[in-house]
Amino acid sequence: MAFEKELAARSNNCCELCGNTENLTPYEVAPAPNNSRLEDYIFTCDTCTSQIENPDAMDTNHWRCLNESMWSETPAVQVVAWRMLQRLKSEGWPQDLLDMLYLEDETLNWAKSTGEGEDKEAEEYHKDVNGVRLQAGDNVVLIKDLNVKGGGFTAKRGTAVRNISLDQNNPIYIEGKVNGQTIVIITEYVKKS
Repeated sequence: MAFEKELAARSNNCCELCGNTENLTPYEVAPAPNNSRLEDYIFTCDTCTSQIENPDAMDTNHWRCLNESMWSETPAVQVVAWRMLQRLKSEGWPQDLLDMLYLEDETLNWAKSTGEGEDKEAEEYHKDVNGVRLQAGDNVVLIKDLNVKGGGFTAKRGTAVRNISLDQNNPIYIEGKVNGQTIVIITEYVKKS
């Protein structure tokens, strides 16, 4: 198939996202603006393809490869890199890459055309000062001295709070133990560790 050979030549027989050289197949980046021409496809490995199509099975560390592939000159690769970074931005490090990534208007519109990256205001969740999602059982570090009302002490900046619990009624509050006492902490004063 000439089409697949052209993709293999463009990608140097590597996955255009992670660099893997095994189990490579063409992947159409929807919606295809060029009517299914070569420019609408990327060459991907099975691992990347399965995680693109099944977000619940994503391995966050696998996608650190986007640090390099996001600089590809191929618009379809840029689109997929942008979409995957959007999916992962709650991890912290992808947001840094998104801040550096520049896409031409046409490419950015293509990337956004599936709704990836839209803020879902209805979906509120607990997040630290850096926007990283917090979950029950996480460990956090205080980024500010906090006077503990009724506790008679000040929780110092840099104090580790282990095994936090989340206030299900309000996404800005978490609970954790400091000096053996359970306290309520506002999420903007913590950083996930």
